Amino acid sequence: MFGMLRPCAHGADKYGVDASQWRAHMCGLCLGLRDGHGQLARTATNTDAIVLSVLIEAQLSAPMARTAAGPCALRGMRRAEVAAADSPGVLLAATASLLLGSAKIRDHVDDRDGSALTRRPMAKVSNRWADRARGQAERIGLDVEPLVTAIAAQADLEYRAIGHGSSLDEVTGPTQLCAAEFFAHTAVLAHRTENIAPLREAGRHFGRIAHLADAVEDFAADNARGRFNPLAATGTTVTQAYDLLRESDSALREAVAEAQLADLPTVRWILLDPLNSLLRRLRRGIGEPMSHVCHASREHAPHAHLPGTGHRPPTRRPDLGTGIALALGVYCTGWACCADHTSPCTGERKDAWIKNCCDCGDCCECADCCGNCGDCDCGCGCDC
Repeated sequence: MFGMLRPCAHGADKYGVDASQWRAHMCGLCLGLRDGHGQLARTATNTDAIVLSVLIEAQLSAPMARTAAGPCALRGMRRAEVAAADSPGVLLAATASLLLGSAKIRDHVDDRDGSALTRRPMAKVSNRWADRARGQAERIGLDVEPLVTAIAAQADLEYRAIGHGSSLDEVTGPTQLCAAEFFAHTAVLAHRTENIAPLREAGRHFGRIAHLADAVEDFAADNARGRFNPLAATGTTVTQAYDLLRESDSALREAVAEAQLADLPTVRWILLDPLNSLLRRLRRGIGEPMSHVCHASREHAPHAHLPGTGHRPPTRRPDLGTGIALALGVYCTGWACCADHTSPCTGERKDAWIKNCCDCGDCCECADCCGNCGDCDCGCGCDC
């Protein structure tokens, strides 16, 4: 999991979802790591792992327990009600964060990144987090050893991929396995065994998207630096990788629809919409043809989209805490993407784009395809 999911606070409005839920799960994970594993473990907070906590709560008939959290700089020194540190969602998300954080640190050590003086301390942190992940996984009934084995085999898979004809699916296999088992275990912890199979399938495709998206984004930089990239190693073009991403995105949505979720709108806002935005951003980056379909009104047909200006710098400034959070990339409050949109067709500033902003990724792609944005149900003619 690579930090793909950053739902836009503006997007919560169209689903009638309380935007503070994202912060409640994120802060709950951060504090859960602190309480269970020490202050340093808070740096393992993984924004993608939060979806595990969200999925568990989405399968329950009532929200998970909340607890009061004290002032925090990332909340603008405000107090908040956050997911309890001992709730099953936080425990599973913390396990995932520790395990994947350990693997990432170990990868940096093996690649001899950074100063030689820091490698031994980093290795110790990696080992400690892996042990903590094992202990916490046992507490929630998750067999984590197959995941540890798969992660440890990643380096060998990458080595064999270079010139040995390994498939792309083999290289991304460990990521797919880890995400699949974590997603499936949300159903176990929520006591919804009928959801295990569809959520395992959703997790498998989520892991595939995470790995491929990272490979696409780093393709040019990896080639320039002579680093391993799964696309280059397996002879996969960026366009082919994008087609696989679209395939997995579609399969993931089908699997989520098959699962019996009590709170689908929140899952769509936190999981599905950010993935849609990710695919849009990648498509722009590789120069794929763009198209725009307005679903806001059935009377309008699809219109061709011509890329335009997209943004102006925000004219309003967030408070200090929000600014720090944005700078650290912790979460999206809507300031970065929706504060000051302009029409990509004309470059004209439109109030309706600000008032009725649908989604980070969608708004940046909007064309005034309906003739008058303010007449649309969603306000800006977005793909929502």
